[in-house]
Amino acid sequence: MKNGTFILLILIVLGCSRQKPKPEVASRSEVDTIQRLLDIAKTAKELSLEDRKAYLRDAEAKVLAMPQDTTQLEQLSQVSLAYMKLRDSLGFRKSNAELLKLSEEVGATKILGYSYWDLATFMESKGVMDSAFFHYKKALDNFEELPKDSTSQSLKARMFYGMARVQDSYKDYLGGEISASAAIKIFDELDDNYRLYNTYNILGILANGMGDKEKSLSSYNKAKEYLKKSNIKNKNELIWQNQNNIASVYLNSGDYVKAKQAYQDMLADQGLKEESPGLHEKALGSLAYSILKVDGDTEQAEKLLKEAFDINTQTGDLYDKARLHYFYAEVLAAKKDTTQAIAQANESFAIAQETYNNDRSLDALKLLTKLDTAKASDYAEEYYQLNEIISEEERTKRDKFARIRLETDEIIEENQILTKEKQVWVYSAILLLIFGIGFITMVSLYVNNNQLKFKQRQQESNQEIYNLLLSQQGKFEEGKKLEQKRISEELHDGILGEMLGIRLILSGLNERNDPASVQQRSALIEKLQNLEEEIRTISHELNHSAYEKFHNFIVSLKNMIGEIEQSSGIMCNFTYDTELYWDDLLGDIKINAYRIIQESLKNCVKHAKSEHVSISFHAMEDMLKLTITDDGVGFDINKKKKGIGLRNIISRVKKIKGTLDIDSKRGKGTTIKILIPAKYTDVKIPDEPKLVNA
Repeated sequence: MKNGTFILLILIVLGCSRQKPKPEVASRSEVDTIQRLLDIAKTAKELSLEDRKAYLRDAEAKVLAMPQDTTQLEQLSQVSLAYMKLRDSLGFRKSNAELLKLSEEVGATKILGYSYWDLATFMESKGVMDSAFFHYKKALDNFEELPKDSTSQSLKARMFYGMARVQDSYKDYLGGEISASAAIKIFDELDDNYRLYNTYNILGILANGMGDKEKSLSSYNKAKEYLKKSNIKNKNELIWQNQNNIASVYLNSGDYVKAKQAYQDMLADQGLKEESPGLHEKALGSLAYSILKVDGDTEQAEKLLKEAFDINTQTGDLYDKARLHYFYAEVLAAKKDTTQAIAQANESFAIAQETYNNDRSLDALKLLTKLDTAKASDYAEEYYQLNEIISEEERTKRDKFARIRLETDEIIEENQILTKEKQVWVYSAILLLIFGIGFITMVSLYVNNNQLKFKQRQQESNQEIYNLLLSQQGKFEEGKKLEQKRISEELHDGILGEMLGIRLILSGLNERNDPASVQQRSALIEKLQNLEEEIRTISHELNHSAYEKFHNFIVSLKNMIGEIEQSSGIMCNFTYDTELYWDDLLGDIKINAYRIIQESLKNCVKHAKSEHVSISFHAMEDMLKLTITDDGVGFDINKKKKGIGLRNIISRVKKIKGTLDIDSKRGKGTTIKILIPAKYTDVKIPDEPKLVNA
């Protein structure tokens, strides 16, 4: 009976293969109509933005009505990209999600890669860097599955370049250097001079961030060589940007003589002021600061800064305005006009805070600590707290970036093997159908037998994957603890011991100047250099050891609360608004809310001796309300001296412009209520290459 059924199925399949209908495809006129609508939406600047969006929605409706094939996916990809360029976040997210779903269903790897690329660019423009890095990596994974040719190689290299750019934004310099180097290798094979310029430019930025002056200059000079070879239209502006980057390296490293000469050479080009006023303004400010440091000529420096301020008023570049105020504060301080210098430094700090320019905020606070002696301790405390917050945020982001790289290679290899096995069996089945008509009985038995074996192997493979998934987390934690123990032992027993011995010997040699003592000090300095190399080695080993991506904000909160609940024994209840788009919140709000909840739970464990904690996070019109309630021992809220945990909570609430209310009585628990303005990021397409400023 089974053999007869199988024979019937073979005959049906063969009959269908001979009379297979042609798939429905879109007509040329439909595609032309969609293209006309897209062209109007993208280029008709005489129309209002709403009218252009209306044309785009018409194009989208026609695309979705098309037959489901690669033509539809290609047109939908253009629609999605057009939404992003028109800064329609909702339209882009909706069309991109539909494109991802359809591409996954049909296995359109190339279009899937482009979709993730668009999503990465969108997230990067909104400042959601962890998500941007994740989607660049997903795009890279899809492009790596394409046949190896110049196009697919170029796409892979561009994803590495995007990843390096994101890593630089959170000072993951080592990880960014790895990504940039991978991009350079591919672009070099393709002789892509313009993209080699871009990638060497980002490599110079990364090296400058690490304080490696020579490597940064070398990278920028290589970028200049490739730029000269390229045929890019705006070559003059890029050459000026490259000159500014090189001059900025000298300025940042304190080589003000070379910085002064470099900016003077740059400003000697008459075309700079007309074609790139923003860059001209940056060069003027930097030259003013260099002249102050080299010549002490406050009059010339002040004159140049005033000219730079005039240009900045026209360009409206707030980010660079903070830098100009900082330079002007230094000039006024050199003129002994301390009052005005303090005012300029405060203005620099205010603008830096407004533009989220963390480095400039720290510089302004450091300068205020020197200038305003009456408030020096307050500025020093604010500097310390801000530096700690920034360092923690950057460290968290770097961890996320690198954890994305640590995908389980074993699972990926297993899936690839299973896919190849399936392909082999599909081809085998087709051959058997073609040549097996004369041997129906023998073929049916052979196929049935092999199908059973295949299913058994597939089931065994799936079980193995499942077991790997179950054991993965335990192995990761175990490996992390072992690595921490090993590094602790190496640092404590090896490096600290040797450094202690060297310090004691040097203390005895400081007052002796005989040749033997000088020689011994030289030997000890060489030994310290060896220790420096050893520490660097340990740092490199740590770079890729413990990273993991937070999938989204709410999942991150749940994981953190669950870990504290499991380790402390406290019962935690977490509720939140399921309708709110939590991942679209400003990154500053997410990281500070996360740390506030984490710090509050730590206080419940360490001080409150709570048994139950309730966390509620809900929306109230244009505000977010965070409530944390425990049944612990409580505390006196009128007590003047506050612990560091509570001070950190107060600082974080202030940073995101929230309001804090604490209700606590001894023996009756504590309730913390925080109201936070709900702010969401807007789309801004990033320009490249990145311009470095001092």
